[in-house]
Amino acid sequence: MNGGMLNAGMSMESISAFLIALIILVLGSVFSYKYHRLGLITAVIAVFIGFLASSFISNCFVYAVFILAIALLNLFSLEALPNEIKGVDFGLVGLIALATFIVFSTANLATVLTALVIISVPTYILVMLREGAVDVEIGVKYIVFMVFATVLFLTGAIILASGAEGVIFLVGYVMLVLGLCLEVGVAPFHEWVPDVFTVADPVPVSVIASIAKIVPFVVALRIIASFGEIPMTAVALTAVLAAFSMFVGNIGALTAREHARVLAYSTVANMGYVLACIAVVSHPSAEEEFVYAAVIGGLLLLFGNAAGKIGFFNAIKGEGAFAPLLYILAFSFIGVPPLLGFWGKLFILLSLVEIKFYWLAGILVLNSAISIPYYVRIARELGVDWRANIANFIAIAVVIIALITVIPPEWFVQGVKTLPLTLGI
Repeated sequence: MNGGMLNAGMSMESISAFLIALIILVLGSVFSYKYHRLGLITAVIAVFIGFLASSFISNCFVYAVFILAIALLNLFSLEALPNEIKGVDFGLVGLIALATFIVFSTANLATVLTALVIISVPTYILVMLREGAVDVEIGVKYIVFMVFATVLFLTGAIILASGAEGVIFLVGYVMLVLGLCLEVGVAPFHEWVPDVFTVADPVPVSVIASIAKIVPFVVALRIIASFGEIPMTAVALTAVLAAFSMFVGNIGALTAREHARVLAYSTVANMGYVLACIAVVSHPSAEEEFVYAAVIGGLLLLFGNAAGKIGFFNAIKGEGAFAPLLYILAFSFIGVPPLLGFWGKLFILLSLVEIKFYWLAGILVLNSAISIPYYVRIARELGVDWRANIANFIAIAVVIIALITVIPPEWFVQGVKTLPLTLGI
């Protein structure tokens, strides 16, 4: 592939649109010091511009729609968090959304890696926000882990893209996967997740646990699909990490009592499910059809995880949400058909069976069963009667996302198959 951005899927008009959206974000953040709602308005406008720009590039409309929905929910959830930088926080989430749109809008490796860094940096600030104060201690812990993860990821990506062979190539793959695991909280590199999710305010955590989890996986999938064949030893390592994360996450969630800690460990488990997609994409004998099945399953699971985490963490912030809505989210996480979480797991299972990783498919099914008690428990404990508040309105929106696959997701399958997986330098 050609390396320039213009030759890799982004037209001058698209670049101009993203630049306009960025300028709007910056201006809105600057002037929001006096009128904080201006930050929200400009962030929404910028996100819509990014959506329109990305949805007409590489036919990525279906991806863009989900990102738009998740970004808007993250933005409106910030209304429940008075903080020291009110107004600017909207701009930070808007910046994450714009970078997330770009990830499938270009086939240029440098642009994609830049988007990954752009997504990570705003979370360094968001994680420290709480009502009337800034929690520097939890911020430092989070930043240390994320910087190390980003360095590992970028180094591994550059090694893979450099055309290295043999041991050096294997080292690059391992660094990429370990950086990914540290970034998103795959066990045993998950130590920061329970502490950060439990101590930080639920609203910024809902951002970190939702939209910020999507891009690292998408970037890793595209890099692995683009550069060289992965040795089976490395594929096996990835599969073992996925299985280990499923068990650690679900067992940790079963034994945890604080709601935020339960959700933290459920995130560790969910990232294990999605890491199984990396094993499929990395497998040397995987056919293109089942590579796309793995990508489809991974994206559905990431979108389902994002919607569910936004709903549950905002319920924690709002001291509960309408019980029936939370039960629907819980059932989606468990994988009850025809909810979003079910389809994500189904596509991952199909792709694992195709590459004959029956043991990993069995572990995924087993862990889905293990997760039932704690998801039902957290829905029961956070469930309350209906109240007209932010938590419940957000819960309605995320339940609509979880229910969207009541119509079998052939529309999603066809949409994702139009997305370009490979990258150029």
